[in-house]
Amino acid sequence: MNTTTDTLPQRLLLGSGPSPVPEQVLAALALPTLGHLDPAFGEVMDEVGDLLRAAFVTENRVAFPISGTGSAGMEAMVANLVEPGERVVCGVHGLFGERMADELARHGAEVVRVEAEWGRAIDPQALIDAVQADAAPAALFVVHGETSTGVAQPLDGLADAIHDRGGLLLIDCVTSLTGHPLRLDEAGVDAAFSGSQKCLNAPPGLAPLTVGPRALEKLAARRTRVPSWYFDLNLILAYVDGEGGRTYHHTAPTNMIVALREALRIAVQDEWLATRWERHRRAHEALRDAFEVLGMPRLAPADEALHPLLAVRVPDGIDEAAVRRTLLLEHDIEISGGLGPLAGKIWRIGVMGVGAQREPQEALITAVAAELGQGADDALAALQAGYAA
Repeated sequence: MNTTTDTLPQRLLLGSGPSPVPEQVLAALALPTLGHLDPAFGEVMDEVGDLLRAAFVTENRVAFPISGTGSAGMEAMVANLVEPGERVVCGVHGLFGERMADELARHGAEVVRVEAEWGRAIDPQALIDAVQADAAPAALFVVHGETSTGVAQPLDGLADAIHDRGGLLLIDCVTSLTGHPLRLDEAGVDAAFSGSQKCLNAPPGLAPLTVGPRALEKLAARRTRVPSWYFDLNLILAYVDGEGGRTYHHTAPTNMIVALREALRIAVQDEWLATRWERHRRAHEALRDAFEVLGMPRLAPADEALHPLLAVRVPDGIDEAAVRRTLLLEHDIEISGGLGPLAGKIWRIGVMGVGAQREPQEALITAVAAELGQGADDALAALQAGYAA
């Protein structure tokens, strides 16, 4: 299919990401381009930092978007805060825990894996036990919102355990930021990264990152040079918050950051964070009820469900990939399939930002019911009841 800017399809993005981008964010993306050293853009960066602190619920001085997707945030965190030979306890209960374990190993860390089956959270006590079994672990890493399974990882007790050993608590909140309750300072998190294309409803390409005081002390005390030039926070911070002038490091994607500012304004100023969390919870539960009527129960237990990402089991006998393809090409609705051991067994459905509302979910349920040869009335009634509750 040949496409131009005038013929690109209009998709309803209800997969694992990217998520739907509101018109006001697209309008911000199309504003005149500023230079990355323009004082006007410096003001944008300062406001984005303030908004990210509100989104992360932190007082950290360092809060800015890495120029790259969420995976760039992961690499930046590891490159700066973990040195070769250090031991890191890493929770693995899905694809993105596996990726972090791989990233840590590539940077020379000794990885202590604590695992749970895909579709379940890791028992926090198992993580605490692994930390306490080590005299001096450098860090404990967990995925707060596991995008591959729709599971939210409890953080209870993790900060106290790792801080007692002198290490850092590091988290991936790519899918959970502004869509699932998360207060970094209250949880004792030392550094976290996210992505612009999930609950923030901005285009993909930026990785919000925040680094706290303990992590900055660790960075300053490194015995070895940060192995990545592009992700070296010592260099980047001279640009992001350099006093007396921003020192050039790289050409920041200025239009993207202006769009992110608009997305953050919507999330933490226009809607308010607690209201947004509750809206995502309600939308998740309503959609869960509708899919149960269609014979597709949620994968995660209720107390482990990640509100912005609903993973549902696909019944036996359904060619789930073919149905997803038909949803995309005939209904213009994108959802995601399973990964790893869950490939072919689940669907992953985004409940993110403007996607966490009744109208797009009604469109999805109607299309899915049609492709499964079922009536949609009962499922739509369950969806509506969920919103009315």
